[in-house]
Amino acid sequence: MAFSTAAQVRTRFDLKSASLSVVAVLLKTTDAAQFAAELAERVADAPGFFDNDPVLIDLALVREAEESIDFAAIVAVLREHRTLPVAVRGGSPAQMDAARAVGLAAVPDAPAARAETAAAPEQEPEPDPEAQVQVQEVIREVVHEVEVVREVPVAGPGTMVIDKPLRSGQQVYARGCDLVVLAMVSFGAEVIADGNIHVYAPLRGRAIAGARGNTEARIFSTCMEPQLVSIAGIYRTTETALPDEVAGRPAQVRLEGEKLFIEPLRNPVRINPREIQ
Repeated sequence: MAFSTAAQVRTRFDLKSASLSVVAVLLKTTDAAQFAAELAERVADAPGFFDNDPVLIDLALVREAEESIDFAAIVAVLREHRTLPVAVRGGSPAQMDAARAVGLAAVPDAPAARAETAAAPEQEPEPDPEAQVQVQEVIREVVHEVEVVREVPVAGPGTMVIDKPLRSGQQVYARGCDLVVLAMVSFGAEVIADGNIHVYAPLRGRAIAGARGNTEARIFSTCMEPQLVSIAGIYRTTETALPDEVAGRPAQVRLEGEKLFIEPLRNPVRINPREIQ
C-alpha cells in the first residue's frame, strides 16, 4: 500500500516538550557601552566562563527607564563573550518591541492564575493517599509547562542525590533543593543547585550553588579542586591557585557580602559517650 507524501513527512519528526537551561542577564543600565565594559571586567578572570550558553535578557530593573536600549549592541557584546542571546523578558511594551526587532524572542511572565494553581492551599484537611499523588502529579505538570518562561517555586524534595561519577560535558541541576554527589565531579562537568552542594569525592568541575540568588548557600567537598565555584552569581576560578590548606583537601565555599571564602573543613570533635553525664 502506498502512503502519501504528507503522511511520510509527518513521520519524520516528533514534537515533544523540553526544558532549556539559560543564563539570565539582569540589566541594571540602558547604556550598552557601560554594560560592555562591566561585563568584560566581570569575566576577565574567567575567559572560558561562557561556553555558547543561551542567554535570557531580563529588563525588570530598567523597565521604567526613559532612555532607549540599543539591543543590537547588547546582543553583539554578549555574542563576543561566547553566549547566544535568545530571549528577553520583563521590559516595557516599547522595549519588548525593540528587542523583537533584533531577533530576540519576547518571553512573557506566567499568568498569575497558573502560579496560584501551583501553590498549596492553606488549612486544608489531609487528603487520602490517592488524592495526594494526583495533586503532586498536577503540580509537576504545571511547573514543566512554565519552567522555561518563569521559575515557579513549589514544594519539592529537600535533596537530590547523585551516586554516579559525572564526566566532562555532563550537567546536573537540583532545582529548588540541595544537591549531594557521592562520586567524582570531573573537570568539564557541572553541578548546579538552588541550595547547597555537597560533593563527597573530588570536585574538579564547576559547582554553582544558590543558582537563583540564595546567598546563604554553600559548597562542600572532601577534595576541593574545582574548575570554578559560584554562589548566587559571585564566582571564582582556579586560575588563581587555591591555598595549600584547602587545595585537594576537605573544604567549604561560602559567600560573605560579594566575596567568596574557601575554608578548610576541620575534623569534628569526637566525644566518648561515657563522658556525657
